[in-house]
Amino acid sequence: MALSTSLLLRQAQSLVMTPQLMQSIQLLQMTHLELNHFIAQEVEKNPLLEFSPSDGEASNDSFENFEAPETSANEDSVHSTSVDGDADWFDSGSSDHGQLNERLDANFENVFPDDVAERRPDAPELMGQWKSMPGGEAGEGYDLEDFVAGTVSLRDHLSQQIPFLLHQERDRLIAQHLTDLLDENGYLQGDTTEVAERLGTSPAQVDAILKSLQSLDPPGVYARSLNECLSIQLTQKDRLDPAMQALLGNLELLAKRDFASLRRLCGVDDEDLIDMLAEIRALNPRPGSSFENGGYEAILPDVVVRAGTDGSWLVELNPDTLPRVLVNQTYFQSISKKASRPGEDANFLSECLQNANWLTRSLDQRAKTIMKVASEIVRQQDAFLLHGVDHLRPLNLKTVAEAIKMHESTVSRVTSNKYMLTPRGLFELKYFFTVSINSAEGGDNHSAEAVRHRIRQMIAQEAAEAVLSDDDIVAILKKSGVELARRTVAKYRESMNIPSSVQRRREKRALAKIAAC
Repeated sequence: MALSTSLLLRQAQSLVMTPQLMQSIQLLQMTHLELNHFIAQEVEKNPLLEFSPSDGEASNDSFENFEAPETSANEDSVHSTSVDGDADWFDSGSSDHGQLNERLDANFENVFPDDVAERRPDAPELMGQWKSMPGGEAGEGYDLEDFVAGTVSLRDHLSQQIPFLLHQERDRLIAQHLTDLLDENGYLQGDTTEVAERLGTSPAQVDAILKSLQSLDPPGVYARSLNECLSIQLTQKDRLDPAMQALLGNLELLAKRDFASLRRLCGVDDEDLIDMLAEIRALNPRPGSSFENGGYEAILPDVVVRAGTDGSWLVELNPDTLPRVLVNQTYFQSISKKASRPGEDANFLSECLQNANWLTRSLDQRAKTIMKVASEIVRQQDAFLLHGVDHLRPLNLKTVAEAIKMHESTVSRVTSNKYMLTPRGLFELKYFFTVSINSAEGGDNHSAEAVRHRIRQMIAQEAAEAVLSDDDIVAILKKSGVELARRTVAKYRESMNIPSSVQRRREKRALAKIAAC
């Protein structure tokens, strides 16, 4: 076969991932904090971008200096620039639902128009407790973080006790260095020999100070292992006898609930072993866990769902998580006329204006997409909102993507790290997507999360004399219409950190003997 060159004309279509398109995709999966950080960086780089003044902090004159980016006839900017501010699409108090539906491309007013009088969830109403929810029972909303008391860290608590224990300045410095090596549970992370070399003292001096520090409150602090932590607490209670030392030396057998081996190693009978286990249960394996090591990290819901006055579900975007960014058209026009280098400055300003318009359009599209996905989830999981987790329907990304005519990857990005506040509580959007389990009677399929909840309830209600095995759980579920294999029940049980029936029977009998004593 001879080789030759030729000219061919070919027409093809391809998707080019431009930097702006890639950035738009990343905006979908950003959390509230990540989005605010990204917008702050863009505002710092782009002189045409400005943060919208907070409500009540800016006068009407300040809004006149900002104009929305010019978009197509069917596309609105993220923020309205009207003087009175009534046209903001994120204003949940607006009565113009028709205009809001058109902008967000979703049914904002009434998701479920049927059975109006019957749509009342049987869960306590949580909406009035959210600070951004209008129409709360108390009138003015409040922030729960305003009622949080000041916290004392573990290091502060120990630093207050050290001066009463150690009187030499050198000893206090060593004690402060050991305190800095504590982790959040109160355990010492470091070797005393290395500490002695670093501070230029003897290891015996460090060990002596460490021994003194282990007598501080909370009991068990400055321990280097779980065994030492429990030993310190038992020593302070004068209960560290040889049998208890043997028990602490074989904690792995206690974790496996191998009580027969523990009886043999400790040299005690069943009654003494039960008493020893009761003392171990009363100890605190993490003495520093009761102290706060950092600030509170509150989760802000991206979507709020509440029951409407007509009995329907109202799906709203939380205004606290919506970024308020405006394009300063007035500044663009004024600076364009005063450019010292017309060609170079004009290109820079044109690029800034293009990036600013792109950002506002991307944020607008992000809000619309979240609204579409959340509205479809509410429509699919209506029974869950009314009756609880037992009525959670099986749902996958494909079903939602086909309903809103989007790709599954887009739905996956939208539901990542996004939260929805409902009358049932605060849930991540991915919580509503569960695997489908076939029905034994040929009816509707069951949600895997609902089945796990049912298994958890059955095990919690079992008695010590009638502990349910995995086969028993399979039989009970089959009677209620759930077709499930025994290995699947075991997998669900292990995922919920529930021990086997043999281990549960031993533990329940031991607890029953302790309660009888």
